[in-house]
Amino acid sequence: MTGALVWLRDDLRLADNPALRAGIDHGGPLTVVYVLDDESAGIRPLGAASRWWLHQSLVALDADLRERGSHLVLRRGPAAAAIDHLVADADADAVFWNRRYGRAERDLDAGIKTGLTERGIAAHSFAANLLWEPWTVLTGQGEPYKVFTPFWRAVQAMPEPRHPLPSPRDLPAAPRVASDDLDAWELLPTHPDWAGGLRDAWQPGEHGAHERLEHFVAEGLEDYDRRDEPAMAATSDLSPHLRWGEVSPYQVWHRLHGRLEPEQRQHAAAFLRQLAWREFNWNEYFHCEDITTVNVRREFDAFPWGDASDAEIDRWRTGTTGFDLVDAGMRELWHSGAMHNRVRLATASFLVKNMLVDWRVGEQWFWDTLVDADSANNAANWQWVAGSGFDAAPYFRVFNPDRQLERFDPHREYVHRWVPSDELRPEPMLDLKVTRQRALAAYDRMRNS
Repeated sequence: MTGALVWLRDDLRLADNPALRAGIDHGGPLTVVYVLDDESAGIRPLGAASRWWLHQSLVALDADLRERGSHLVLRRGPAAAAIDHLVADADADAVFWNRRYGRAERDLDAGIKTGLTERGIAAHSFAANLLWEPWTVLTGQGEPYKVFTPFWRAVQAMPEPRHPLPSPRDLPAAPRVASDDLDAWELLPTHPDWAGGLRDAWQPGEHGAHERLEHFVAEGLEDYDRRDEPAMAATSDLSPHLRWGEVSPYQVWHRLHGRLEPEQRQHAAAFLRQLAWREFNWNEYFHCEDITTVNVRREFDAFPWGDASDAEIDRWRTGTTGFDLVDAGMRELWHSGAMHNRVRLATASFLVKNMLVDWRVGEQWFWDTLVDADSANNAANWQWVAGSGFDAAPYFRVFNPDRQLERFDPHREYVHRWVPSDELRPEPMLDLKVTRQRALAAYDRMRNS
């Protein structure tokens, strides 16, 4: 009996999963598969922290599937070949997946869909991981929004995002299909095992995502107006769960939109605006060249980056710059795979503007060390700091880390969490005033070139 194949990617959940629902509705045996593809053209291999998260999330997903009478099939290699083999192995006459939005991913998926259709196999994709498809949010001239505030006004005027789909109680039995051994993928660090801080900080998987969401609604939302204070537990910490699709933006939107007590609604509106910033970044990623490597504002191709040494860049990476807020943030990143957003801005500005290091160096380091690194948000936010992206911060806006510390961590609670007060501190590696002027002079040279 023919059945269906559901191909999961950045949507590692059972609830509100349109592709999974379509596979169930198709009838017959159902094979749920994840393909680890770091070989196809244009597909960026995962960073180390992301690989750790993926392993844990796949374990959790397989357990959830088994509770419902199914299991997860794993394959590694170029996706087109892997899907072809899986269709044959599972005797499937239909393949379902949720859409991706990067150019390389779109081209890959389109080629797979064409190949399947030509062979008489149904192939359907669905909207699951963005509230608004990028081609539906355009200016009156049919162009993408390049400034966030008009984008936010535009999406608020659109129909309300659909309601989430329920989680299936039971799943059709899966045919006998060979699966890779997850441990053989070697996604986890071993020599050395540096992931102890990640294990302490996170619970990957759909259950962990919803526990995090409910905790934020119950205890974090009331303090959301203090979200810029890194010592406060006032942020949602949902970004890695959203990145891996363990919770959908539809679930988050409807949990916070119109379902809260009146005193919570102002904070909820502020949070949903941040959720829309995520969508804005994906809009940028969809409409531009590869923003992980190419300046959106092409005039920045002429920017005269400095000549910082590898040793100086390593001081930034290891949190030994001599500037406490920068060093605390970089140590938090290495330990937990995350960094408070206000501190991300300060550490990124320090690298790009005070050290005059190309933003792509920082983007690559964050790609390797963040558990929530995705191609759109990681790159777009680095380009925002650098001044080269959509709605970018003016290049002359340089975040002074000492003033940021005085303003947002005046009692040094956050800093002392990551930089012990009795630690012998290095001398500051640069002069903030001098390097700020150097950055502005470099910006003027670019504008006048």
